[in-house]
Amino acid sequence: MKMVHAALSGVSLLVLTACSGSSEPAAPVAAPTEVAAVKTPPPQYPIELACQNIGGTSTLKVVIGPDGKPSEVTLATSSGNSALDEQARTAVQGWQFKAATRAGQPVSSRIQVPVTFNPPQPKPDECFAIEERLRRGG
Repeated sequence: MKMVHAALSGVSLLVLTACSGSSEPAAPVAAPTEVAAVKTPPPQYPIELACQNIGGTSTLKVVIGPDGKPSEVTLATSSGNSALDEQARTAVQGWQFKAATRAGQPVSSRIQVPVTFNPPQPKPDECFAIEERLRRGG
């Protein structure tokens, strides 16, 4: 019985010693932050598609690196037009973000980005020349 008591006393002493460190409070841990867009210029909208009222939304899966740059951009949902999907992917690949943080340090994160192409209304003047050329077979 004495041995058990001695062993328990040693454990209690060990726990107390571990807890009795410095009297200074621990440094606060920075709250996590989420990724934030910094520079997101719109994609090029092919004028031929805009003039034909072809639009849609491409949804992209994007991995943002600790440096705030997209390291991977893949198509999650198509707009229904491969040229628009490619324009969206190319644009997002060049975007800049403020990286997400954990414990004050930048980390990689994954987001989904919808890129919408809305045909301009009214049609740009360029469309009339393009439509005439197409009407003539050129």
